[in-house]
Amino acid sequence: MADNRRGIRSIAGSLVLAVVGRVMRIIDIPLRGLQKVAGQTGMASFFLLPNMAVFTVFILIPFVINFVYSMTGGTQIFLDQRRFVGLQQYSEIFSCSDYLDPNSCLQDGFWTAVGNTASFVVIQVTLMILVSLITAVILNREIIGRGFWRAVFFFPVLLSPVVTGLIWRWILERQGLLNFILYELFGAEQFNWLTERTTAFAATIGVSIWAHMGFYTLILLAGLQAIPRDLYEAAQMDGTSRSRIFWRITLPLLMPNLVVVLVLALIRAVQVFDEVFVLTHGGPGTSTMYLIQYIYEMGFASELKNPGLAAAASILMGAVLVVLTLMQMAASRRNEKKRES
Repeated sequence: MADNRRGIRSIAGSLVLAVVGRVMRIIDIPLRGLQKVAGQTGMASFFLLPNMAVFTVFILIPFVINFVYSMTGGTQIFLDQRRFVGLQQYSEIFSCSDYLDPNSCLQDGFWTAVGNTASFVVIQVTLMILVSLITAVILNREIIGRGFWRAVFFFPVLLSPVVTGLIWRWILERQGLLNFILYELFGAEQFNWLTERTTAFAATIGVSIWAHMGFYTLILLAGLQAIPRDLYEAAQMDGTSRSRIFWRITLPLLMPNLVVVLVLALIRAVQVFDEVFVLTHGGPGTSTMYLIQYIYEMGFASELKNPGLAAAASILMGAVLVVLTLMQMAASRRNEKKRES
């Protein structure tokens, strides 16, 4: 019976290989002719054309349109119905007597969102790196069920941000699971976790860390596993303490991975939107109104919508993301040079 199954699989595999080989030979005929005409450089450009077309249609053209929108005013959507105002939108954004006080700004909503985003980025990224580093160090040790725990910590990364927001909203709302547990176990009164400014802000940070830390833990875990074991064995033979080994060996050799994690976490934190919008809708008030949500509200959802102002805000945020991306590229190049040396 087993031999019959192997024979069937062998025949099926042979048929598939034959079909694939025939198709590749058919495709190879025009490609060889094209290579003779265009040469190797031309062939590289030919294979890049589909990617460049996608980039142009979905990134370059929308960016240009967005920039044009930022130079226009009015509430209309279509460009032919909007008036050209030049840099007025940018001028309004930066019209402040004190940038640390949003109430002194002409566009106070923008600077409130910037302040909230800055606070979120500083706290969330700091905690994200600490939690991810501690988790990676623990998961790198010989513990029971190590593979299981690695999967558990990575699982939230696979969830949709909307699903993540809904799950935690069901847990933290007034009639949610957390209040039910606290009431059943300790008799505590129901607390409005998502309608108090401090707890709502803390909830957005905690949920974001829970949802994304598995990805950064994986990067740090890969860095930890790349550190030669000989260094640890030599340090232990010299009687070096665990804390000194961590600060003198683990952390310096893990620094390239930490830099990558830092930049990636910064980029993601600046763009926070999905789970927070589902979780708190930017409330209470504007305490969890971050920059992406401000752009969305101003461009589409607000009664006093201003697509030009939203476009200008997105251009400014895009400039920040470009800087962070350049930092990531520089960090990656530095890591490659260190590995080569």
